[in-house]
Amino acid sequence: MKKEIRIIGIDDMPFSFKDKNTDIVGVVMRGGTYLEGVLKSEITVDGMDSTDKIIKMLEKTKHRKQIKLIMIDGIALGGFNVVDCEKIFNEIELPIITITRNKPHMNKIKEALKKHFEDWKERWKIINNGTTEEIELRYKIYIKYFGISRHEAIESIKLATIRGAIPEPIRIAHLIATGIKKGESRGRC
Repeated sequence: MKKEIRIIGIDDMPFSFKDKNTDIVGVVMRGGTYLEGVLKSEITVDGMDSTDKIIKMLEKTKHRKQIKLIMIDGIALGGFNVVDCEKIFNEIELPIITITRNKPHMNKIKEALKKHFEDWKERWKIINNGTTEEIELRYKIYIKYFGISRHEAIESIKLATIRGAIPEPIRIAHLIATGIKKGESRGRC
């Protein structure tokens, strides 16, 4: 794994379920050390447009040719706006890793989907693409990866993580997103 690999980390802005839309922020970094660019797009809270919005954001950025890996904070943005990582990989041929600190409670997720969404089966199918794996580097995290081997995913995470559990591209996207929305960055990814 090249030390200067260009990675885009994506996270959503804080939102309320009363909000119709929320923004997502993408941060392009070399490894985990050099910030090269910030991207923004808008998605529907609890919608089904995050996948297409990420694809469009990546297709139109001037950084597209340099980006070699996508890291996303979890499998859903803006509530249950589920990201179809297989579709993104198949359409733009960039490997993707989803990363979260907390183990997903699949039964609770399924029940929430059933309760709130008529299209819960479609969302549930996307959520179940790939396998969630627990890995322990400095801290325990949970990942899914698409278009990249387990070994390469772990090496990429190690390369991009400076301190703590979350790789810098996601951590910086989170800081920017919360800072813009709340006036000051706070909270953990």
